[in-house]
Amino acid sequence: MKTYFSLLLLFLWVTFSCTPPVKQTPSKPVSIILDSDIGPDFDDVGAFAVLHAMADSGKAEILGTFACNKDSLVVPTIEVLNTWFGRPAIPVGATKSKGISMGSEQHWPDSIVAKYPHQTRSSRDAPDAVTQYRKVLSGQPDGSVTVVSIGFLTNLSNLLQSQPDQISPLSGEALVAKKVKQLVSMAGWYPKGKEYNVYMDSIASRYCTEHWPTPVVFTGFEIGEKITTGLKLIESPVSNSPVKDAFRIAMTGARELQKGHMSWDQTAVLIAVYGPEKFFTTVKGTIKVNLDGSNSWEENPAGKHSYVKMKMSPDSLGRFIEQRMMSLPVKKDYKTGRL
Repeated sequence: MKTYFSLLLLFLWVTFSCTPPVKQTPSKPVSIILDSDIGPDFDDVGAFAVLHAMADSGKAEILGTFACNKDSLVVPTIEVLNTWFGRPAIPVGATKSKGISMGSEQHWPDSIVAKYPHQTRSSRDAPDAVTQYRKVLSGQPDGSVTVVSIGFLTNLSNLLQSQPDQISPLSGEALVAKKVKQLVSMAGWYPKGKEYNVYMDSIASRYCTEHWPTPVVFTGFEIGEKITTGLKLIESPVSNSPVKDAFRIAMTGARELQKGHMSWDQTAVLIAVYGPEKFFTTVKGTIKVNLDGSNSWEENPAGKHSYVKMKMSPDSLGRFIEQRMMSLPVKKDYKTGRL
């Protein structure tokens, strides 16, 4: 009997010790287009920093960064951040239709645009965002792109209504349906309320939410309101960082920001890269944008829309976000993007 068990143990040892380990297939980076109104608020800067940190770690690929705010400094500000993180060639674009134009009373955009390298003098000089969307989407595999909206839904509404052209024989809505996996949008207040990104261009918000053909995940005002970031960033020893400069300029002397700045837009990037399950629970249904720009929610387990509810503590999520906001570029020459 002892001989039998000895032989059995020897067989098991040889079998399992000689079996080659299973190789873990690295996850493919999430292909992301970021659509931003960067300027009136500065949590967009944090969202850009988080996204570039995710790209540096191989979790995301940034296909395009477009402006849905017509203010002249928006595209230059986007280019400052893309260039500093070593990706100056990322396509940019700006709204060319009617839309919202809003600058910053805190003068952080003009400060970093004056200090850091960028290519485009004014948002007016940038290509049309819809044309850029159509170019980028047309070149991607079907069902592969995640669009992240952290501002007005102007560009997305215009994209859906675009017509076939020399770039693609598909209408905008058909192109989105073919190429986009999902939309993650920082917009709305759930289950009902009136939120800035929705009501500022309520016509575009209404059209986009009614016609967007893929699943949509919304992260609402009530989520980012509870999450604060920025203090550790501005206290860090790093110098010559447009991310730190933007937060430092905007937060200095603001009593309401002594405990940090609310972090709406960063949550949309996290959801796009990691999925909502790591941080949030979701409620499925359909958003309704009312004529006054407010929104309501119709719960439906089979709905194409969903909004998120907090699962982990706001403090823990804030620390997770700020760690990534403080990431430094991995590329040495931020002017050319060369290693």
